[in-house]
Amino acid sequence: MINRTLIRIKTTQLLFAYYLNIGRNDEGTDYSFQDEREKYILAEKELKFSLSKAYELYNYMLWLIVSVTRLAIQEVENEERLNAVARIDKPVSHRFIDNEFASQLEINTTLTDYVSDHKISWSNEIAYIKKLYNDIVQSKYYQEYMEKEEVNYEDDKDFWRTIYKHIIMKDERIDDILEDHSLYWNDDRTVIDTFVLKTIKKFEAKNGAKQELLPKFKDEQDEIFATKLFKTAIQNGDHYRNLISNHVRNWEFNRLAYTDIIIMQLAIAEFLCFQQIPTSVTINEYVEIAKWYSTPKSTSYVNGVLDSLARALKAEHKIMKD
Repeated sequence: MINRTLIRIKTTQLLFAYYLNIGRNDEGTDYSFQDEREKYILAEKELKFSLSKAYELYNYMLWLIVSVTRLAIQEVENEERLNAVARIDKPVSHRFIDNEFASQLEINTTLTDYVSDHKISWSNEIAYIKKLYNDIVQSKYYQEYMEKEEVNYEDDKDFWRTIYKHIIMKDERIDDILEDHSLYWNDDRTVIDTFVLKTIKKFEAKNGAKQELLPKFKDEQDEIFATKLFKTAIQNGDHYRNLISNHVRNWEFNRLAYTDIIIMQLAIAEFLCFQQIPTSVTINEYVEIAKWYSTPKSTSYVNGVLDSLARALKAEHKIMKD
């Protein structure tokens, strides 16, 4: 689930924080090699922790579907009790609470085990859950779903995928909740939301409680990629920055946005140390990061410098890939 795009974003953030930490000297004395080593170890642990928190958010957002459904069950039961007391002979629809996809998600062994182990819960956000449920009930997607003569498993799955995409993903109230839980989560949310949609789409009724969720990492190589990229960018930082300085155009190196330097430093690490990743992929990925995390002019500037660097390194046979 944690793909290389998310790894690059996390590494950019942690590398920026690492250099800020190295440059901070509260006691007014120079840092020793041991000081830097300790800060690197702490930064690497923080990188791994932030990636773990991203996977926790993935499970947290899946559990939101279960939490809304559980609230809906309570609402339906309350309505039925009130109807019985008032002797109102009006059936209350169970279509929403009987949604087969939501029921399958609730008993998913991978999800329930993770939720139990990490103590994930929306129980402290009951006010938000009620508001979200009301938004869903009042939406056109709910009305269309409830007005169908019959629904099957695919209809149930498509309904929740639509609700997630058009209501939950656009709900800014979630941002405050996520920020209270983790400083990392708001930055992760956009990427994690796409993983939740992919997960809903891949569910199949025949798999029951054993339906596979997205793994934390696609494979061992992706897990290694995170720490290797971070370590390589730090160990060769001075060299990479000299390369950047030699290829900046009409602009002094010390006037570059610091975020741009970090972004290009990581991109060069990929150029030189990850031969299986095409240079065009690397450039596109880091240009996109610059778009979201740096200045308005950074996109075109980072793209130009990285393209120039890639061509120069290929000409010197230091990059042996497309």
